[in-house]
Amino acid sequence: MEFDNIECVSTTDGINEDEIHHHNLQHPHPHHAHHQFSSSKPHNATNTTNNGNTTTNNIVGPTAIAPATSVHELLECPVCTNSMYPPIHQCHNGHTICSTCKTRVHHRCPTCRQELGDIRCLALEKVAESLEMPCKYYNLGCPEIFPYYSKLKHEAMCNYRPYNCPYAGSECSVVGDIPFLVGHLRDDHKVDMHTGCTFNHRYVKSNPREVENATWMLTVFHCFGQYFCLHFEAFQLGMAPVYMAFLRFMGDETEARNYSYSLEVGANGRKLIFEGTPRSIRDSHRKVRDSHDGLIIQRNMALFFSGGDRKELKLRVTGRVWKEQQNPDTGVCIPNLCS
Repeated sequence: MEFDNIECVSTTDGINEDEIHHHNLQHPHPHHAHHQFSSSKPHNATNTTNNGNTTTNNIVGPTAIAPATSVHELLECPVCTNSMYPPIHQCHNGHTICSTCKTRVHHRCPTCRQELGDIRCLALEKVAESLEMPCKYYNLGCPEIFPYYSKLKHEAMCNYRPYNCPYAGSECSVVGDIPFLVGHLRDDHKVDMHTGCTFNHRYVKSNPREVENATWMLTVFHCFGQYFCLHFEAFQLGMAPVYMAFLRFMGDETEARNYSYSLEVGANGRKLIFEGTPRSIRDSHRKVRDSHDGLIIQRNMALFFSGGDRKELKLRVTGRVWKEQQNPDTGVCIPNLCS
């Protein structure tokens, strides 16, 4: 359950506490970034007339399929335009459709509107077994080519596949590469954007004991040429109400391992510190939260750190990000701290 009226107060290095800004949780806009690959295109057919003149006609349809792409186009579902995998269904007129879309069109052929029975196109399934095809993310940079039936498994884990929006306030279905998502977070979700590898963030809530589950506004930090997402959430850990802060890296898991971060809260002579490796945004914020991979503070302790009469949450979280550099002589990782 998410709450709208939860304030997050943020300070960065060199900013006076009187200049702190208040933010409310924003809802995402339902913009989508789709990557579509369609191979259904008209082809040119050349005819020679009796007087020797050559004419070119734009022909659309099965008779115009170019030899180099004909099999790939035959394996393209006419409804979803994805490659078809067994079972491949066909109507009595020979029009094919994938098994997923067969249900979506209520068992009626989208081409001729005839009823789709349980006829399998075994010939096309056999042809598919002999094919090698490029990854569907080839236009995003993936150079790999796979046997037809291995392609799906690769695409589910392809390093070039688009990333899901890391916004945690509510489910957002937007996908894209990192530069696109950074702009999406800034322009559509209105998140806090900061530059630098150290941060000093304060989270405020006037009635913390009335809130069991909540998500504060996401903050994005830019350092070392990369982007990091700082999350802060309230939830129930067993029967205990807790707060959790953690960092996610906007990139793949292999890149995320090059960085480390620390989070710290404290007051009244006491301190809690967490150090770890940021998780990739390939892992959803909920998956990271449920794995408890971050700084977890029990609510009573958070209110103690907040000072005052412990009735209002004013929790200051400080932290930093550094890049691990391996010493070529010893093989030991040396932290590279930014100033």
